[in-house]
Amino acid sequence: MLVKKEYKICSGVNLTCIPSKKFKTVKLSFTMFTPLNPETASKNAIIPELLTTSCKKYPSLSSISKCLDNLYGADISSGVDKHGDVQVLTVSSSCINNELTFESHNDILFEISNLLCEVIFNPLVDENGFIEKNVSQQKRQLIEIIESELNDKRSYAKYRCEQLMCKEEKFGINKYGTIQDVKKITGKEVLKAWENLLQTSRIEIMAIGNTDPNLIKEVFEKYFSNIERKNIVECKTEVIREVKESKTYNDKMDITQCKLVMGFRTNSARDDIDVPATRLMIALLGGTPNSKLFLNVREKLSLCYYCSSRYDKQKGIMLIESGVEEANIEKAKESILSQIEDIKAGNFSKDDVDATKMYLSQSFKKINDRLNSLDDWYILQTFSKLTKSPEEVIEEINKVTDNEIIKAANKLSLDTIYILSKKINE
Repeated sequence: MLVKKEYKICSGVNLTCIPSKKFKTVKLSFTMFTPLNPETASKNAIIPELLTTSCKKYPSLSSISKCLDNLYGADISSGVDKHGDVQVLTVSSSCINNELTFESHNDILFEISNLLCEVIFNPLVDENGFIEKNVSQQKRQLIEIIESELNDKRSYAKYRCEQLMCKEEKFGINKYGTIQDVKKITGKEVLKAWENLLQTSRIEIMAIGNTDPNLIKEVFEKYFSNIERKNIVECKTEVIREVKESKTYNDKMDITQCKLVMGFRTNSARDDIDVPATRLMIALLGGTPNSKLFLNVREKLSLCYYCSSRYDKQKGIMLIESGVEEANIEKAKESILSQIEDIKAGNFSKDDVDATKMYLSQSFKKINDRLNSLDDWYILQTFSKLTKSPEEVIEEINKVTDNEIIKAANKLSLDTIYILSKKINE
């Protein structure tokens, strides 16, 4: 089992090192957490990619690429995500272990740490903020990403259900903001947003592999010494435990396959003691190739092209997604609810539970095989009271009893039914 080592860089900035000689490479990530806000979502979302394309020391993407090539093909990347009601902005890099380099080469971890800090702390700006040409290019790319979500109807239906289900919560905000907001962004606004993030966001630095924690700590402390950290934001996620009645929404678009998404409140989130049981119950329902939704609603009754369930532990939400013919929407909905009632009544076998536990165990074991998966795993637990390894979660799941599965199912409350159906051409 991997052992974490944690260090404090400065106020609201933590460094977590997970030493491992298993990998030939090292992953170093810098993640900023800030509450989702419609006013800032798009301005924040444009920053990670903008930072990785240029900086004062390397003013073009080609110069950054050349530097990375000289570091044995190291890479640098960025990402935007959403964990509960929190927007997550990441700039990360990876490089080979020092012992795999030529003896004449300097410490590659030291160099990649400095490069990462250069792009984060010393971006390419002028008197008006971030260079407008660079901002315009990233705006186009961000708009394309948002449009691609609209074009992928399965992803769009999931997002719309979340948006409608959580329209009074920050979780309903798109992590990229809106196309309208992206179009309005200026280089000056991006500079202000970047400064605000460095000063106020919750920041987690993660290093996984054969690393030297003291070296990384020293580099980041040097760069943070020029940043005035103040008014660190509190990153909270609102968890609605249950609802009294459900809502139904229907959008119409020019599509060939209708989408049915059902959103449930699970009354189980984050550090709750019954999270393992809820996780297992949802996988038993629709999270594996042998789940009740797959075998019955899709295979036996042929009501859906696909039908599966997913659990958002941060928000305590379960979504059931399916692709259906319009004529089968009501039948599919009734059948899905019937499968849930079956679990509530304990209508499942020991073999069903054992197979689901084995499937989940194998999924969690694979996390230890990839640096990116490990990085995601521990970043997701930033706001948990107790950080758990994949092995510890596997152990918890394997201890779940049938009665605990039944109790978890009986805590479900249907919140939102979202239907994306065909538009009738007049």
